[in-house]
Amino acid sequence: MNENDILSLLYKTVSDRKENPQEGSYTCYLFEKGLDKILKKVGEECSEVIIASKNDDNSEVVYEISDLLYHLTVLMVEKGIAIEDIYAELSKRSNVTGNLKQFHVVDKNS
Repeated sequence: MNENDILSLLYKTVSDRKENPQEGSYTCYLFEKGLDKILKKVGEECSEVIIASKNDDNSEVVYEISDLLYHLTVLMVEKGIAIEDIYAELSKRSNVTGNLKQFHVVDKNS
């Protein structure tokens, strides 16, 4: 398998679990518990990526990013967002330069 297709394969597997629940599947458990549980896990994984990134062990960062990508994929399937939509948005962004956002400056004298 081409490693570039791994996210598409993950998406397909997660979608299949939603359509064809399997007993004992963690993915099915998340779908059964619903959006709040999925969002809680996404939040937890975000925090774990941040914490792991503060350490010197990149293998831990890779592990936590993988967990985050998995849980984001579950969220996408739950919300009906196709992986192609993400690819299209990323592709659109990859062709943009000079888009540094201007930050709102607060006048502390007013």
